[in-house]
Amino acid sequence: MIPLSLPHISGNEWQYVKECLDTNWVSSAGKFVSQFEEMVAAKAGCKYGVACTNGTLGLHLAMHALGIGKGDQVLVPNITFAATANAVCYTGASPIFVDIDPRTWQMDLGLVHRLSHTQALDAIKAIVPVHVLGNVGDLSGWLNWARENDLVVIEDAAESLGSYYRDQHTGSFGRAGVFSFNGNKIITTGGGGVIVTDDEELARRMKHLSTQAKVNPETYDHDEIGFNYRLVNILAAVGVAQMELLDQFVEKKKYIDGYYRQHLQGVGDIRFQEVPPEVNPNCWLFTFRTSKQEAVLKALKEHQIIARPFWRPMNQLPMFKNNVYLTEEDYSRVIHEECLSIPSSVGISEEELEKVVKVVKGVF
Repeated sequence: MIPLSLPHISGNEWQYVKECLDTNWVSSAGKFVSQFEEMVAAKAGCKYGVACTNGTLGLHLAMHALGIGKGDQVLVPNITFAATANAVCYTGASPIFVDIDPRTWQMDLGLVHRLSHTQALDAIKAIVPVHVLGNVGDLSGWLNWARENDLVVIEDAAESLGSYYRDQHTGSFGRAGVFSFNGNKIITTGGGGVIVTDDEELARRMKHLSTQAKVNPETYDHDEIGFNYRLVNILAAVGVAQMELLDQFVEKKKYIDGYYRQHLQGVGDIRFQEVPPEVNPNCWLFTFRTSKQEAVLKALKEHQIIARPFWRPMNQLPMFKNNVYLTEEDYSRVIHEECLSIPSSVGISEEELEKVVKVVKGVF
């Protein structure tokens, strides 16, 4: 079997985890938590990092700390993993879904400009750009529009560790950015997230809230409703070891991306995600478009090659069917029906890449 996107454990993970076990520092206290926060923040070019249980709760924590709540509206792309919209709902706010650019598959700012006068969008409080597959859309445009309308920008950078926009790392543009370290991401802690920011007070408040808003751990005093969103030391230890290898992982991901583009270019009606010239992506998970999506998925499965269709658009999910959806052409529907992701593990071999390409070509 050729998996889709496996973790790659090849560095100091065993050594650092053993240190946690040998010293009994396995919970949320311990040196690896702060070290991991500092490493991720430094990579993103930010001053502060706040580790948490996963990226979803990182988004919720950032929104909550920034005052997003009941009655507010938050713009999110219609093509994203459900976690983005779920996190908005955790605050009591409502997600407004925005269709995507059919070339880059990122949230389309132009739609908001063209359609905002036709929709009730007076309660918009924040924008959550999602850097889908490690690519980046019109981030400068979103930031300018946010400034003009006094809106909060929180980047869902879950998939984009190692990606840059105009030579600046993702996650560092808004009030906060959130990275995910789920098992399929470019580096992993098994499950975990880090929020990055340059705002010292915001970082302090998020850290406080993530530890049950505990004022004094000895007397168990709490000054507000908090959350148990802490990342534990034993998982942070894995993250530190993975961060040490991140540049190597990005290099391999770029090789995989280049290999597939070279060998699948011109095959049938296959089309690739376009990367704007100002973007240097991490090439996290290779995904392409074809009208023969189902046939390709079937052929790959028959050869024990794991592939997946794109996320179902948020407006098609039952819990969001009544939410506002800004669209003209509903490109989200087309992208969902035509896109599929193919094996992109850091540890994939040349022979496995060749097999994937051969099977895909065989469909056409």
